[in-house]
Amino acid sequence: MSDTAALRGLTVVNACLREGRGGSPTAVLDETPLTDAERRGVPVASGTSHAVFVSPGDDGPGRPRLRPRVSLRFFTSEGELPGCGHGTVAALALLAERSGEKEYEVTLRASGRDFSGSAVREGDRFRASFDPGPVELREPAAAELAPVLGALGVTPDLLAPGACVASLGRPRLLVPVRTRAALAGLTPDQDRLREACDGLGLLGCYVHSVPTDDGRAAARMFAPSIGVPEDIANANSTACLMARLAEADGRTGITVDMGDALGSPAAVTATATSTASASARPVRSGPLVRVGGTAVVTRVN
Repeated sequence: MSDTAALRGLTVVNACLREGRGGSPTAVLDETPLTDAERRGVPVASGTSHAVFVSPGDDGPGRPRLRPRVSLRFFTSEGELPGCGHGTVAALALLAERSGEKEYEVTLRASGRDFSGSAVREGDRFRASFDPGPVELREPAAAELAPVLGALGVTPDLLAPGACVASLGRPRLLVPVRTRAALAGLTPDQDRLREACDGLGLLGCYVHSVPTDDGRAAARMFAPSIGVPEDIANANSTACLMARLAEADGRTGITVDMGDALGSPAAVTATATSTASASARPVRSGPLVRVGGTAVVTRVN
């Protein structure tokens, strides 16, 4: 199938706006017969980092439909992902727009998991949120930290306490730095970072400033292993940060600014509603988290 045919019906949604501006352009398409290679080509052809494919779910015979059911698949130029937070926000915004409802609720399915999503219309925008699933947290070994910090250029004087490996489908390293200025000044060696992340089985590295008392922080997500040197917005990693903060100090909400280094301001919000029971195992389940952002439909092919 040609690139033109693959892009027919594509919608671009800017997900995770900050104060009505910026956001991460995301390609959203209705499910259509495409090879995985063609799906990988959609982000490249549409000028987005990610693409999400949307298809109606099947409730099964005799099962009442209390809310719509929709399946999602996510792709970058490197391949399929088990989940994509800002892609989910983008899909929710488009589904809510199509529904015509002011308040839209849906059951989503991705990578074999059912989860809830919702969106509220606010003028021409949609405030969307979803359940990203259980977050697993563990302390990183020194041998995991060293190569990633070296590739990032995070020196000991910049590093704050609290680095962890967090998993939501795939593990990623959360690296706290002391100030927003330290975060803004990072110039990672992308080749070294990809080699380090590939060697450790990491999706990427989410570097964030220490949150202020009012729950505001900044972050940058580097994921060259999946073809995204830097993400404008990363909701799933923000959900991981929310889980870590809730577990560490009982924090219940954060707003994370992203995208400034790429000239597209973005913001992701997350809340923690309760804490799961502690586990004696080294890997433990974190609190129950909900994450999302505001999105706007910007272009339809």
